[in-house]
Amino acid sequence: MADEDIMKRAPALLTPVVMAYERRLRRYGTTAQGVFWRNDEWQRRRYDILARIFDDDALKGGITIHDFGCGYGALFDYLADHPVMRASRYIGTDMSDAMIEAAEKSITDPRASFRRHLWAEDMVDYTIVSGTFNMLMDADAAEWRDYVEVSLKRLWRTSRRGLAFNMLNSLSEGKFAGLYYVPPENMLAFARAEMDPAAELSIDTPMPDFTIFARRR
Repeated sequence: MADEDIMKRAPALLTPVVMAYERRLRRYGTTAQGVFWRNDEWQRRRYDILARIFDDDALKGGITIHDFGCGYGALFDYLADHPVMRASRYIGTDMSDAMIEAAEKSITDPRASFRRHLWAEDMVDYTIVSGTFNMLMDADAAEWRDYVEVSLKRLWRTSRRGLAFNMLNSLSEGKFAGLYYVPPENMLAFARAEMDPAAELSIDTPMPDFTIFARRR
């Protein structure tokens, strides 16, 4: 499907996902379970892995970071005291009004801003995507794959220095209905073809997902 067609289809495709996340938020609040993670520890482990995208220069601070699919802003809480956030700016984007409202209510740090949108808008130094593409609900898997790839290509175009994202590993055990699982080698091949020819894959057991790191060379 053409990129333009996917962009037009995205609102309808994502509405069931938004509804599922907002039901979850009402039930569990601003917790790891509120965004379908197992627990706080596993959420933090994912952030530890994704933070590997930052190089030594980034650790000096003074950068912009886009959290695509930010939920209630847990990644900002994780990064708040991290070296990368010295004189830096964080932008959280989510498709859910309720998630954005929860993030703005709980995070008042002036370095952070939040907005509701389906796509990347701003040029930033780094983009991080954690769990954003995991839930397809009843969507067609091929159409969801097209949406994921279009989204990632747009995110790459708005990332000056690097992009890190994770997705559920099709080789993991205990799969659940309504979730989107991908062979790691397929996404690595996509990242190397569309983004960074030297993109890297990280599989960190026992996590059920894998992480891709793409960098501007």
